[in-house]
Amino acid sequence: MHIGREVERFLRRTGMPATKFGRLAVNDPRFVLDLRNGREPRSSTAVRVIDFIVAQGSPR
Repeated sequence: MHIGREVERFLRRTGMPATKFGRLAVNDPRFVLDLRNGREPRSSTAVRVIDFIVAQGSPR
């Protein structure tokens, strides 16, 4: 699974701004921008992101 793809799907589906997502999911408002620029998050960060997406009630 590519975490960036999951995040982009979530953002399109919910209309949530990228900075808000990063702030809420991992306390980093630049997180999505960094992903878009090639950042590869640690596995623990990826788990936090997926947990956040699931908690919001959006199917992966």
